[in-house]
Amino acid sequence: MTNIFTRMKDTFMADIHDALDKKEEKNPMALLNQYLRESEQETENVQKLIERQYKLKQEFENEYEQAKNMAEKRERQAVVAENAGEEEMKEFALAEQEAYTNRAERLLQSKQETDQQLQELEHKYEEMKHKLKDMHVKRMELMGRENIARAHHRMDRVSKEASEQPYSRFTELDRHMERLEEQIQRSYRKSTFDSKIRQLEKNQ
Repeated sequence: MTNIFTRMKDTFMADIHDALDKKEEKNPMALLNQYLRESEQETENVQKLIERQYKLKQEFENEYEQAKNMAEKRERQAVVAENAGEEEMKEFALAEQEAYTNRAERLLQSKQETDQQLQELEHKYEEMKHKLKDMHVKRMELMGRENIARAHHRMDRVSKEASEQPYSRFTELDRHMERLEEQIQRSYRKSTFDSKIRQLEKNQ
């Protein structure tokens, strides 16, 4: 049964990877953007873990200092009780000292482990930030290549249209100039006619 589920899982993962590969072939920019979003989210999560780890480290340090101080205090009190001949108070102070000493040792070990874990998290965080920056650079490179490809595509299309209809734009421009010239001529003739009529009216 386990083998069946394992094969089903492997097949499912293979289908996912195949779909991602096809998606990357069709639109590498979209897949890169998806990776970027996921990496940014994961980087933010690690940053939050680091912040919590710092707080935990500080709490361990505070508890350790308190336990160590109490152990030292009870040790001094045991000496005072012994000098005063208070055996019961001495035994109580010594028992308290042992409890605080054990707690301080345990807290010190936990603090050291927390320090090590914090260093590992910070190391991973720095690696992730570098990876994220590299992915941003990769996206800019892809965008540049994509822009160049689109520019070449448009230039090729314009060149193709120009080769198929080399004189179409010039012909359209000539027709526009002819229409404009006709309008000017009509306006000139009308203006000249009106001027001649006014001159005739004056001479009569």
